[in-house]
Amino acid sequence: MDLLWFVAHTRPRCEKKLVDFCERNTIPVTLPCYRSVRKYRGKTVVFFKPLFPGYVFLKLLQPQRSVVYHSDYVANLLEVIDQDVFANQLEDILQALETNYEVRLAPQITAGCRVRIKHGPLRGVEGWVEQRTGTVMVQLRLDFIGQAAAVKMDASDLELT
Repeated sequence: MDLLWFVAHTRPRCEKKLVDFCERNTIPVTLPCYRSVRKYRGKTVVFFKPLFPGYVFLKLLQPQRSVVYHSDYVANLLEVIDQDVFANQLEDILQALETNYEVRLAPQITAGCRVRIKHGPLRGVEGWVEQRTGTVMVQLRLDFIGQAAAVKMDASDLELT
């Protein structure tokens, strides 16, 4: 029997708990995390946050599926159809995380998405994406008293709400 990749869709905020459970049960587990630095009252604190919140990647034998389900951390266990493609893509992501490049989950910001501005003088303002042109420019509709203003801004300054 071969070990097969599965994707565990976890219960909210249970990714690291599932990793601990799997390690205790000698189940190969992968949780890609990125480094997040925050400053609190003058202290710099480093966190490692899941790159794909709600998902943990496991290599299992078919009989081990029930063990993982019974951990109480898994909402659903998804089968990976193309094992080779998945393994290669996951390896590429893990390799990118080992570099000094900043790796973050890239939200799918498209027309119709509700977004919040993360940086600049409009920080915190929410609106709807009217149109996305190219890879980085977005026209954003901001509703003021029933009116709209189009703002062109870099998509990296937006986050999905």
